[in-house]
Amino acid sequence: MFVIDRHEIGGGRTFVIAEVAQAHNGSLDLAHQFVDAAADAGADAVKFQTHIAEAESSYDEPFRIAGDWPTATRFDYWKLMGFAEDQWVALARHARTRGLTFLSSAFSIEAADLLTRIGMPAWKVASGELMNEPLLRHLVATGRPVILSTGLAGFEDIDAAVTMCVETAVPYAVLQTTSLYPCPPERVGLNVLAELRARYRCPVGLSDHSGTIYPGLAAAALGSDLLEVHLTLSRQMTGPDVTSSVTPQELRTLVEGVRFIDEMRAHPVDKADAATRAVPMRALFTRSLAFARDLAAGTLLDAAHLSLRKPGTGLPASERSKVEGRRLARDVRAHTLVRLEDLE
Repeated sequence: MFVIDRHEIGGGRTFVIAEVAQAHNGSLDLAHQFVDAAADAGADAVKFQTHIAEAESSYDEPFRIAGDWPTATRFDYWKLMGFAEDQWVALARHARTRGLTFLSSAFSIEAADLLTRIGMPAWKVASGELMNEPLLRHLVATGRPVILSTGLAGFEDIDAAVTMCVETAVPYAVLQTTSLYPCPPERVGLNVLAELRARYRCPVGLSDHSGTIYPGLAAAALGSDLLEVHLTLSRQMTGPDVTSSVTPQELRTLVEGVRFIDEMRAHPVDKADAATRAVPMRALFTRSLAFARDLAAGTLLDAAHLSLRKPGTGLPASERSKVEGRRLARDVRAHTLVRLEDLE
Protein backbone atom coordinates (compact mmCIF):
# COMPACT_ATOMS: atom_id res chain seq x y z
CA MET A 1 0.00 0.00 0.00
CA PHE A 2 1.18 3.55 -0.70
CA VAL A 3 -0.27 7.05 -0.97
CA ILE A 4 -0.89 9.24 -4.01
CA ASP A 5 -1.81 12.72 -2.95
CA ARG A 6 -4.21 11.94 -0.08
CA HIS A 7 -5.39 8.59 -1.44
CA GLU A 8 -4.28 5.21 -0.11
CA ILE A 9 -3.58 2.88 -3.00
CA GLY A 10 -4.21 -0.71 -2.03
CA GLY A 11 -6.09 0.17 1.15
CA GLY A 12 -9.47 -1.17 0.06
CA ARG A 13 -10.85 1.90 -1.73
CA THR A 14 -10.63 1.92 -5.53
CA PHE A 15 -8.72 4.91 -6.92
CA VAL A 16 -10.75 6.10 -9.92
CA ILE A 17 -8.92 8.01 -12.63
CA ALA A 18 -10.78 9.87 -15.39
CA GLU A 19 -8.50 9.78 -18.43
CA VAL A 20 -8.82 12.76 -20.78
CA ALA A 21 -5.81 12.03 -23.02
CA GLN A 22 -6.31 14.11 -26.21
CA ALA A 23 -10.12 14.35 -25.93
CA HIS A 24 -9.77 18.12 -25.45
CA ASN A 25 -8.63 18.33 -29.11
CA GLY A 26 -6.08 20.97 -28.23
CA SER A 27 -8.64 23.31 -26.66
CA LEU A 28 -7.67 24.61 -23.23
CA ASP A 29 -11.28 25.57 -22.55
CA LEU A 30 -12.40 22.01 -23.26
CA ALA A 31 -9.62 20.67 -21.05
CA HIS A 32 -10.99 22.71 -18.15
CA GLN A 33 -14.49 21.41 -18.90
CA PHE A 34 -13.14 17.88 -18.58
CA VAL A 35 -11.74 18.73 -15.15
CA ASP A 36 -15.19 19.85 -14.00
CA ALA A 37 -16.87 16.80 -15.53
CA ALA A 38 -14.49 14.44 -13.74
CA ALA A 39 -15.00 16.24 -10.43
CA ASP A 40 -18.80 16.35 -10.79
CA ALA A 41 -18.83 12.60 -11.47
CA GLY A 42 -16.92 11.86 -8.27
CA ALA A 43 -13.63 10.64 -9.75
CA ASP A 44 -10.53 10.74 -7.56
CA ALA A 45 -8.18 11.97 -10.27
CA VAL A 46 -8.19 13.51 -13.72
CA LYS A 47 -5.38 12.55 -16.08
CA PHE A 48 -4.04 14.15 -19.22
CA GLN A 49 -1.12 13.36 -21.51
CA THR A 50 1.80 15.73 -21.97
CA HIS A 51 3.31 15.51 -25.45
CA ILE A 52 6.18 17.63 -26.68
CA ALA A 53 6.45 16.88 -30.38
CA GLU A 54 10.09 17.87 -30.71
CA ALA A 55 11.04 15.54 -27.84
CA GLU A 56 9.14 12.40 -28.80
CA SER A 57 7.98 12.33 -32.40
CA SER A 58 9.30 12.40 -35.97
CA TYR A 59 7.80 13.35 -39.29
CA ASP A 60 7.65 9.63 -40.05
CA GLU A 61 5.27 8.82 -37.19
CA PRO A 62 1.93 7.58 -38.58
CA PHE A 63 -1.48 8.28 -37.08
CA ARG A 64 -2.84 5.47 -34.93
CA ILE A 65 -5.96 5.17 -37.06
CA ALA A 66 -6.97 6.59 -40.41
CA GLY A 67 -9.26 9.58 -40.25
CA ASP A 68 -9.88 13.21 -41.00
CA TRP A 69 -7.09 14.59 -38.82
CA PRO A 70 -6.67 18.33 -38.20
CA THR A 71 -3.00 18.18 -39.19
CA ALA A 72 -1.10 16.57 -42.04
CA THR A 73 1.40 14.79 -39.77
CA ARG A 74 1.37 13.14 -36.38
CA PHE A 75 4.26 15.41 -35.40
CA ASP A 76 2.13 18.49 -35.99
CA TYR A 77 -0.80 16.82 -34.24
CA TRP A 78 1.23 16.52 -31.03
CA LYS A 79 2.13 20.21 -31.34
CA LEU A 80 -1.57 21.05 -31.69
CA MET A 81 -2.42 18.93 -28.62
CA GLY A 82 0.20 20.57 -26.40
CA PHE A 83 -0.22 23.34 -23.85
CA ALA A 84 2.26 25.89 -22.58
CA GLU A 85 3.64 25.42 -19.10
CA ASP A 86 1.50 28.17 -17.57
CA GLN A 87 -1.57 26.50 -19.10
CA TRP A 88 -0.62 23.18 -17.51
CA VAL A 89 -0.20 25.02 -14.20
CA ALA A 90 -3.72 26.45 -14.54
CA LEU A 91 -5.18 23.01 -15.33
CA ALA A 92 -3.45 21.45 -12.34
CA ARG A 93 -4.63 24.27 -10.07
CA HIS A 94 -8.20 23.90 -11.35
CA ALA A 95 -8.17 20.15 -10.69
CA ARG A 96 -6.84 20.56 -7.18
CA THR A 97 -9.42 23.27 -6.45
CA ARG A 98 -12.12 20.77 -7.45
CA GLY A 99 -10.69 18.15 -5.09
CA LEU A 100 -9.08 16.06 -7.83
CA THR A 101 -5.60 14.62 -7.97
CA PHE A 102 -4.01 16.00 -11.13
CA LEU A 103 -2.03 13.52 -13.22
CA SER A 104 -0.52 13.61 -16.68
CA SER A 105 1.48 10.96 -18.49
CA ALA A 106 4.88 12.19 -19.66
CA PHE A 107 5.96 11.01 -23.11
CA SER A 108 9.48 12.41 -22.93
CA ILE A 109 12.05 13.43 -20.36
CA GLU A 110 11.31 17.05 -21.26
CA ALA A 111 7.61 16.48 -20.55
CA ALA A 112 8.50 14.81 -17.25
CA ASP A 113 10.59 17.82 -16.25
CA LEU A 114 7.74 20.19 -17.09
CA LEU A 115 5.31 18.11 -15.02
CA THR A 116 7.78 17.90 -12.15
CA ARG A 117 7.85 21.68 -12.01
CA ILE A 118 4.07 21.89 -11.69
CA GLY A 119 3.99 19.07 -9.11
CA MET A 120 3.12 15.51 -10.08
CA PRO A 121 2.21 13.35 -7.05
CA ALA A 122 2.73 10.19 -9.13
CA TRP A 123 3.63 9.05 -12.62
CA LYS A 124 1.21 7.18 -14.88
CA VAL A 125 3.38 5.44 -17.46
CA ALA A 126 1.64 4.72 -20.75
CA SER A 127 2.12 1.17 -21.98
CA GLY A 128 4.05 2.34 -25.03
CA GLU A 129 6.60 4.01 -22.73
CA LEU A 130 7.04 1.01 -20.45
CA MET A 131 9.96 -0.13 -22.57
CA ASN A 132 11.43 3.41 -22.80
CA GLU A 133 14.19 2.75 -20.28
CA PRO A 134 15.69 6.29 -20.22
CA LEU A 135 12.30 7.86 -19.54
CA LEU A 136 11.35 5.25 -16.95
CA ARG A 137 14.66 5.68 -15.12
CA HIS A 138 14.11 9.44 -15.15
CA LEU A 139 10.65 9.02 -13.63
CA VAL A 140 11.62 6.59 -10.87
CA ALA A 141 14.58 8.80 -9.96
CA THR A 142 12.08 11.42 -8.73
CA GLY A 143 10.98 9.03 -5.97
CA ARG A 144 7.31 9.51 -6.79
CA PRO A 145 4.98 6.47 -7.05
CA VAL A 146 4.66 4.90 -10.49
CA ILE A 147 1.56 3.41 -12.13
CA LEU A 148 2.47 1.10 -15.00
CA SER A 149 0.08 0.43 -17.88
CA THR A 150 0.80 -2.85 -19.67
CA GLY A 151 -1.28 -2.96 -22.87
CA LEU A 152 1.74 -3.22 -25.15
CA ALA A 153 3.97 -5.12 -22.74
CA GLY A 154 4.62 -8.76 -22.07
CA PHE A 155 5.64 -10.13 -18.70
CA GLU A 156 9.32 -9.76 -19.55
CA ASP A 157 8.81 -6.04 -20.17
CA ILE A 158 6.76 -5.62 -16.98
CA ASP A 159 9.35 -7.55 -14.99
CA ALA A 160 12.07 -5.13 -16.11
CA ALA A 161 9.99 -2.06 -15.24
CA VAL A 162 9.00 -3.44 -11.84
CA THR A 163 12.61 -4.38 -11.09
CA MET A 164 13.61 -0.77 -11.77
CA CYS A 165 10.98 0.41 -9.27
CA VAL A 166 12.07 -2.13 -6.66
CA GLU A 167 15.75 -1.25 -7.03
CA THR A 168 15.01 2.44 -6.44
CA ALA A 169 12.48 1.72 -3.63
CA VAL A 170 9.74 3.53 -5.53
CA PRO A 171 6.12 2.49 -4.78
CA TYR A 172 4.41 1.07 -7.84
CA ALA A 173 1.16 -0.34 -9.15
CA VAL A 174 0.52 -2.37 -12.29
CA LEU A 175 -2.56 -2.03 -14.50
CA GLN A 176 -4.03 -4.64 -16.81
CA THR A 177 -4.57 -2.88 -20.11
CA THR A 178 -5.67 -4.04 -23.54
CA SER A 179 -4.66 -1.63 -26.29
CA LEU A 180 -7.80 -1.96 -28.40
CA TYR A 181 -10.12 1.01 -28.93
CA PRO A 182 -12.82 0.11 -28.08
CA CYS A 183 -11.92 -3.10 -26.29
CA PRO A 184 -14.42 -5.98 -26.67
CA PRO A 185 -15.40 -7.94 -23.55
CA GLU A 186 -13.46 -11.05 -24.54
CA ARG A 187 -10.22 -9.04 -24.56
CA VAL A 188 -10.57 -7.10 -21.29
CA GLY A 189 -8.61 -9.69 -19.31
CA LEU A 190 -10.05 -9.48 -15.82
CA ASN A 191 -8.21 -12.72 -15.00
CA VAL A 192 -4.91 -10.88 -15.38
CA LEU A 193 -5.58 -8.81 -12.25
CA ALA A 194 -4.97 -11.84 -10.03
CA GLU A 195 -1.93 -12.82 -12.08
CA LEU A 196 -0.40 -9.36 -11.70
CA ARG A 197 -1.09 -9.30 -7.96
CA ALA A 198 0.48 -12.70 -7.42
CA ARG A 199 3.50 -11.97 -9.60
CA TYR A 200 4.36 -8.47 -8.42
CA ARG A 201 2.92 -8.32 -4.88
CA CYS A 202 1.67 -4.77 -5.41
CA PRO A 203 -1.58 -2.84 -5.90
CA VAL A 204 -3.14 -3.67 -9.27
CA GLY A 205 -5.85 -2.19 -11.41
CA LEU A 206 -7.59 -1.96 -14.75
CA SER A 207 -7.15 0.63 -17.46
CA ASP A 208 -10.35 0.13 -19.42
CA HIS A 209 -10.96 1.03 -23.07
CA SER A 210 -14.32 -0.68 -23.51
CA GLY A 211 -16.39 2.51 -23.56
CA THR A 212 -18.76 0.98 -20.97
CA ILE A 213 -18.99 0.85 -17.18
CA TYR A 214 -19.13 -2.94 -16.96
CA PRO A 215 -15.44 -3.91 -16.81
CA GLY A 216 -14.81 -1.26 -14.16
CA LEU A 217 -17.57 -2.59 -11.92
CA ALA A 218 -16.38 -6.16 -12.41
CA ALA A 219 -12.78 -5.17 -11.67
CA ALA A 220 -13.84 -3.40 -8.47
CA ALA A 221 -15.70 -6.52 -7.36
CA LEU A 222 -12.51 -8.52 -7.94
CA GLY A 223 -10.55 -6.18 -5.70
CA SER A 224 -9.00 -3.78 -8.21
CA ASP A 225 -7.07 -1.06 -6.36
CA LEU A 226 -7.11 1.38 -9.28
CA LEU A 227 -9.46 1.97 -12.18
CA GLU A 228 -8.79 4.20 -15.16
CA VAL A 229 -11.45 4.98 -17.77
CA HIS A 230 -11.43 7.36 -20.72
CA LEU A 231 -13.89 10.27 -20.50
CA THR A 232 -15.74 12.06 -23.30
CA LEU A 233 -18.09 14.99 -22.76
CA SER A 234 -20.54 13.47 -25.26
CA ARG A 235 -20.80 10.72 -27.87
CA GLN A 236 -21.03 13.45 -30.52
CA MET A 237 -17.46 14.65 -29.91
CA THR A 238 -14.76 13.88 -32.43
CA GLY A 239 -11.48 12.16 -31.72
CA PRO A 240 -9.97 8.67 -31.73
CA ASP A 241 -10.98 7.77 -28.17
CA VAL A 242 -14.68 8.68 -28.17
CA THR A 243 -15.83 5.11 -28.79
CA SER A 244 -13.53 3.91 -25.99
CA SER A 245 -14.81 6.45 -23.46
CA VAL A 246 -17.66 6.87 -21.01
CA THR A 247 -19.81 9.99 -20.75
CA PRO A 248 -19.95 12.12 -17.58
CA GLN A 249 -23.24 10.50 -16.52
CA GLU A 250 -21.82 7.03 -17.13
CA LEU A 251 -18.74 7.96 -15.12
CA ARG A 252 -20.96 9.12 -12.26
CA THR A 253 -22.83 5.81 -12.35
CA LEU A 254 -19.56 3.92 -12.48
CA VAL A 255 -18.13 5.79 -9.50
CA GLU A 256 -21.32 5.25 -7.49
CA GLY A 257 -21.19 1.55 -8.30
CA VAL A 258 -17.51 1.27 -7.42
CA ARG A 259 -18.07 3.00 -4.08
CA PHE A 260 -20.97 0.64 -3.33
CA ILE A 261 -18.71 -2.31 -4.15
CA ASP A 262 -15.91 -0.86 -2.01
CA GLU A 263 -18.29 -0.79 0.96
CA MET A 264 -19.45 -4.34 0.36
CA ARG A 265 -15.88 -5.59 0.16
CA ALA A 266 -14.93 -3.66 3.30
CA HIS A 267 -17.68 -5.35 5.32
CA PRO A 268 -17.64 -9.14 4.87
CA VAL A 269 -20.72 -10.81 6.26
CA ASP A 270 -20.70 -13.60 8.84
CA LYS A 271 -23.51 -15.82 7.60
CA ALA A 272 -24.26 -17.22 11.06
CA ASP A 273 -24.44 -13.74 12.52
CA ALA A 274 -26.60 -12.59 9.62
CA ALA A 275 -29.06 -15.41 10.29
CA THR A 276 -29.30 -14.37 13.95
CA ARG A 277 -29.96 -10.77 12.95
CA ALA A 278 -32.65 -11.96 10.55
CA VAL A 279 -34.79 -13.63 13.26
CA PRO A 280 -37.58 -11.00 13.16
CA MET A 281 -37.76 -11.23 9.36
CA ARG A 282 -37.53 -15.00 9.55
CA ALA A 283 -40.64 -15.10 11.73
CA LEU A 284 -42.44 -12.78 9.33
CA PHE A 285 -41.69 -14.65 6.12
CA THR A 286 -41.50 -18.31 7.19
CA ARG A 287 -44.53 -20.53 7.85
CA SER A 288 -46.30 -22.33 10.68
CA LEU A 289 -48.76 -25.20 10.90
CA ALA A 290 -52.31 -23.95 10.30
CA PHE A 291 -55.78 -25.48 9.93
CA ALA A 292 -56.80 -25.99 6.30
CA ARG A 293 -60.57 -25.76 7.02
CA ASP A 294 -63.09 -25.16 9.77
CA LEU A 295 -63.04 -28.15 12.11
CA ALA A 296 -65.18 -29.24 15.03
CA ALA A 297 -63.98 -30.27 18.47
CA GLY A 298 -63.14 -33.97 18.63
CA THR A 299 -61.86 -34.15 15.02
CA LEU A 300 -58.99 -36.61 14.67
CA LEU A 301 -56.40 -34.60 12.77
CA ASP A 302 -54.72 -35.94 9.65
CA ALA A 303 -52.57 -34.42 6.89
CA ALA A 304 -55.59 -33.11 4.95
CA HIS A 305 -56.61 -30.95 7.93
CA LEU A 306 -53.27 -29.10 8.05
CA SER A 307 -51.47 -26.58 5.88
CA LEU A 308 -48.53 -24.18 6.16
CA ARG A 309 -49.26 -20.47 6.51
CA LYS A 310 -47.33 -17.30 7.34
CA PRO A 311 -46.15 -16.02 9.77
CA GLY A 312 -43.57 -18.38 11.28
CA THR A 313 -44.49 -17.58 14.87
CA GLY A 314 -46.42 -20.81 15.52
CA LEU A 315 -45.60 -24.51 15.43
CA PRO A 316 -43.05 -25.22 12.67
CA ALA A 317 -43.61 -27.81 9.95
CA SER A 318 -41.19 -30.10 11.76
CA GLU A 319 -43.88 -30.54 14.47
CA ARG A 320 -46.45 -31.92 11.99
CA SER A 321 -45.97 -35.53 13.15
CA LYS A 322 -46.75 -34.45 16.72
CA VAL A 323 -50.04 -32.87 15.64
CA GLU A 324 -51.38 -35.48 13.25
CA GLY A 325 -53.33 -38.18 15.12
CA ARG A 326 -54.33 -35.78 17.94
CA ARG A 327 -57.93 -34.77 18.59
CA LEU A 328 -59.14 -31.21 18.71
CA ALA A 329 -60.07 -29.92 22.12
CA ARG A 330 -62.30 -27.19 20.60
CA ASP A 331 -63.72 -25.88 17.37
CA VAL A 332 -61.17 -24.13 15.13
CA ARG A 333 -61.41 -21.89 12.07
CA ALA A 334 -59.67 -22.35 8.74
CA HIS A 335 -56.42 -20.41 8.17
CA THR A 336 -55.68 -20.02 11.88
CA LEU A 337 -52.38 -21.21 13.31
CA VAL A 338 -52.33 -24.46 15.30
CA ARG A 339 -51.79 -23.92 19.00
CA LEU A 340 -51.08 -26.60 21.60
CA GLU A 341 -54.16 -25.56 23.54
CA ASP A 342 -56.28 -26.52 20.49
CA LEU A 343 -55.29 -30.14 21.03
CA GLU A 344 -56.39 -32.74 23.56
